[in-house]
Amino acid sequence: MRLLLVEDDDHVAAALSAVLARHGFDVKHARNGEEALQALLPAETPPFGVVLLDLGLPDQDGYEVCGKIRKRGSIPVIMVTARSDVRSRIHGLNLGADDYVVKPYDTGELIARIHAVIRRPTPGGAPASEDSELRLGQVHIELPTRQVTVDGSVVQLTRKEFDLLALLAQRPGVVFRREQIISEVWRTSWEGTGRTLEVHVASLRSKLHMPALIETVRGVGYRLVAPAA
Repeated sequence: MRLLLVEDDDHVAAALSAVLARHGFDVKHARNGEEALQALLPAETPPFGVVLLDLGLPDQDGYEVCGKIRKRGSIPVIMVTARSDVRSRIHGLNLGADDYVVKPYDTGELIARIHAVIRRPTPGGAPASEDSELRLGQVHIELPTRQVTVDGSVVQLTRKEFDLLALLAQRPGVVFRREQIISEVWRTSWEGTGRTLEVHVASLRSKLHMPALIETVRGVGYRLVAPAA
């Protein structure tokens, strides 16, 4: 698996590249946004499987680079940032990032998150369902095309956001335990994924403009509250 590491600090990049190499990744280091975007041109063979993107770049804002990467394709992007507030994380997810890691981070957690985003979803791109589409009031979820519309308007979701919404939408009103969601959507039991789940839920509420759609069941997990038709 080829991994593009976008990091302006050579010492940090060297140490992280060594760790990633020990876990089987073929790492290419880009020191700024422009180098990263050049490395992602179609001429690169084989293509990268994931991008690890530091937001503190010298030439471009990391959010801007993430947006440009997402416009070029669906390669998984993990943001690395010292900005720990939920609003910053939601902004990154809205731009198309698949996950984030807050500095300082544990390298074991980072490796787990990388493996989580590069795992392929179930056949069809979403959790298994007997129906090819789900309708919940004004929310329409097409599983084969992974498209979500609200009142006929397409809502752009990341892969994990779609998988999370599709999972909850298959059983409206049923409470899904946090552990179950993390296992089915992220394909991991890594306990650090819990915070990622919270941010993805907040991002879905924001993107769909329906804050009451996903209800938090304190101490248990989440359930989808079907909106009125």
